[in-house]
Amino acid sequence: MKSDFDGVKLWVKGDWNGFFGLFTNNLTNLMVLAGILRFGLKMPEEIVYGRIMPALGLTVFCNALYYFWMGARLGRSEKRLDVTSLPSGVSVPHMFIIVFMIMGPVYFKTKDAVMAWQVGLAWCFIEAIVAIIGAFIGPWLRSHTPRAAMLGTLAGVSICLISMRPAMQSWEVPYIAFVSLTIILIGFIGRQKMPGNIPAGLLAIVAGTAIGWLTGYMHPQAVAEAAASVKFSWPLPSLSALVKGFHLIAPYIASAIPLGIYNFFESMDNLESASAAGDNYNTREAMLVDGFSSLLGSLVGSPFPIAIYIGHAGWKSVGARIGYSLASGVCVLLVCFTGIIPLLLSIIPLVALVPLLLYIGLAIGAQAFQASPSRHAPAVVIGMVPWLANWGQTLIDNALSAAGTSAHALGYAKLMQADVIYRGMEILGAGAIIVGMLLAAITAYIIDNRYREATYFAIGGAVLSFFGIIHATKIGLGTAMWPAVGYLLMAAIFLVMSRFRPDEEEGGVNV
Repeated sequence: MKSDFDGVKLWVKGDWNGFFGLFTNNLTNLMVLAGILRFGLKMPEEIVYGRIMPALGLTVFCNALYYFWMGARLGRSEKRLDVTSLPSGVSVPHMFIIVFMIMGPVYFKTKDAVMAWQVGLAWCFIEAIVAIIGAFIGPWLRSHTPRAAMLGTLAGVSICLISMRPAMQSWEVPYIAFVSLTIILIGFIGRQKMPGNIPAGLLAIVAGTAIGWLTGYMHPQAVAEAAASVKFSWPLPSLSALVKGFHLIAPYIASAIPLGIYNFFESMDNLESASAAGDNYNTREAMLVDGFSSLLGSLVGSPFPIAIYIGHAGWKSVGARIGYSLASGVCVLLVCFTGIIPLLLSIIPLVALVPLLLYIGLAIGAQAFQASPSRHAPAVVIGMVPWLANWGQTLIDNALSAAGTSAHALGYAKLMQADVIYRGMEILGAGAIIVGMLLAAITAYIIDNRYREATYFAIGGAVLSFFGIIHATKIGLGTAMWPAVGYLLMAAIFLVMSRFRPDEEEGGVNV
């Protein structure tokens, strides 16, 4: 793999760090997903390991292969050897959304896991179409959005959805996780070489696994049981299941539209992150790859969309180039086809893997400030705020669900008495990735005295709110009327400012 591809090296030493990081990221997500499907939805093994996982493996591999080729092409065209391929895998936010908002309700209502899977396929198909359509407006939107807006909301994603859970899991078993985390921080953040030049990601996993077995945290019996269930499976056409899912999708189809929009915004933000790190990929092409990969997945058995991953800057900083992404895709393919995920879960402690995700959160959060103009730091911070609300609401909802109730059943007034401003949290966090971009873009343009541009984003917020794309739990006319009014009032203020302070606007700084 160390040969050249028209002058571009297919594999360099730093790719080992990127490979162990990205593969671990993908593997962790697949392990968590398999656990949720098997033990949360009680979905049978033949669906989880026989249909969904092989389909996911195929789509992740196809994405990785194309992004590997895109990286090689970019390196050739720009005559650079430091191009880093885009990382990709199953979309983590959508993974939980589809399980708990789409497949879960179907299963708990019908007790039919196959039906839940079929509805998931139809939902993924529709969302993929929305994502493909979004690819045609993504380049224009990216060119008119301040970098701080895209990286700020991405920092919110990385902290709340990528870092917080791994951090809490790490502190539950610190004698394993702290060792892995320390090695990762020294190797990736401190840029120190490991003994024998072993890749830091690999050493972190090996050390954590060794401690897990030496301390009795892991059990041999679990390995034997998991090994007995290993079975090779191919992805198979799922057209009939997809068609059946369409007959049942009506109650859930509305959520596919805003989440499809969410997906292409997420991809657009991650492309901006790659650009900030020095790799300018074609926005439309990369977003189309995601959309068509998700579409392929829905046709062969996967209800989970594929996305460009957060983390490009992190893997680039540790020396990864183009080979790491393809190598990760190949290994994900093998893991999913061979059905060894339960076996890996029984051998490698999850807490030895999750510190790598914590590192990604650190890298993306830092990049939001480092790659944006320093004057836009407030914009970066406000871009994170909707994600904090979204994360807080999720924790509250999960806790109330475990207690057999919900915020709506309990009542907003009771929660307010406990100083939990649930209603505001729910409104602010709905459509967090878009809300974060809007607020951060408006703030950046205010900082630069560019009130006309701030007006456009405020009007955009009003339109999206009116139709329930943001600040609402469902699509419809006027479903978030008061936020829409608020954005219109914002826009009116900006219009006044642009008329009465034209000198400042003309003298504003470009973003």
